[in-house]
Amino acid sequence: MTKSKHFYIRKTHRWLGLLLGIQFLMWTISGLYFSWSNIDEVHGDFQKNNAPLLSINTALVSPTIALDTIKKNSKIDSIISIQLIEILGKPIYQVSFLSAAHHQANEKHTMQVMNQLVNAETGKLRGPLTEEEAIKMATLRFTGEPKIKSVAYLTKINKHHEYRENHLPAYAITFDHPTNTTVYVASELGTVQKFRNNKWRIFDFLWMMHTMDYEGRDNFGNTLLRIFSVFGLITALSGFVLFFISAKWNR
Repeated sequence: MTKSKHFYIRKTHRWLGLLLGIQFLMWTISGLYFSWSNIDEVHGDFQKNNAPLLSINTALVSPTIALDTIKKNSKIDSIISIQLIEILGKPIYQVSFLSAAHHQANEKHTMQVMNQLVNAETGKLRGPLTEEEAIKMATLRFTGEPKIKSVAYLTKINKHHEYRENHLPAYAITFDHPTNTTVYVASELGTVQKFRNNKWRIFDFLWMMHTMDYEGRDNFGNTLLRIFSVFGLITALSGFVLFFISAKWNR
């Protein structure tokens, strides 16, 4: 092999190593954090009280009555799910369904996912959770005697938000606690959705660095990661080539 080829291989290996070095360091740091972290603490499981249960003696109306009540107010195309949930001691049917939305501009119909809460004792519709109800639910689910730090009503979030890809609108109730925990309660679903604390936020940031998805954080098949994977392979292969052509027995 000529000196020129040797030179270019060494130069390519050097610059690729410099380019990939920082990312390899981030992969190592994030991997160490993932492997040394207690995932239950990251998810905030140690801060969660069990969801209250309903009494076996609770008198319930048929889900058919709940559907009939919804039909009087909305056009139901098909049912996605019907669940019995508890909201502050009351049995509630959580009904998700598809409804045809009509657009007069182009005379087209599109299917829209709708959610409706129905009192399971009376069959009457009930509205989404109020801020006061959401705070009560979050406080009941949070261990200890938490104090409210702030409350926000979310209708739109970006791809990097810690509540991304979850149901909106939702109340974000942040507690005055060393973990800086925020409990997210979906107003239309009537349920507590997520606990987010400082350990989760560190985990989430390092996850972004690990996946190299700087747009949405959760895409393992993004173009940048693929490019760096190929560069990493080239760097490793060029290192093997340099080893063999630099060996004394091969000179």
